Amino acid sequence: MGKPLAYLITFRTHGTWLHGDIRGAVDRKHNVYGFPRLRHDPVRKDYARTQLKVDPVLLDTTMRTAVLEAIRETCIKRHWKLLAINIRTNHVHVVVDIGDSTPETAIVAFKANATRHMRERGCWTSDRSPWVEKGSRRYLWKEASVNAAIDYVNNRQGDDLPFEF
Repeated sequence: MGKPLAYLITFRTHGTWLHGDIRGAVDRKHNVYGFPRLRHDPVRKDYARTQLKVDPVLLDTTMRTAVLEAIRETCIKRHWKLLAINIRTNHVHVVVDIGDSTPETAIVAFKANATRHMRERGCWTSDRSPWVEKGSRRYLWKEASVNAAIDYVNNRQGDDLPFEF
């Protein structure tokens, strides 16, 4: 079958999309492609909120800028082709051609380097990661899928958020 042309990688900040959320969610029993998400359940969401060890993490402009620089740096160092990126207040979308690397490797590298950059800027001081444990990776096998993912990341995330440079 070969390798995908690219991947749409998404990872979230800690505590910003809990089980029971109105947007739906995925748990271990519902983590199958095409499987319906968990339904909105305010009681479950409230319980999940009580289980958080730290407050939810929202990325401000300085943090988002650090994440952007970190992902660009990671792609340059690893010779990955960054096709699109959008860093929101509670998640990151990246469309990237990572060659023979695995998407899991890319997620780990992006999150680790982003955390390091935020710490170096002094905008992340916790010893915990700001990111949820895993992330989403969509395999993009066709040029049309790559183009659709780029459009989604660049144009379908809501209003542009400001960056500091």
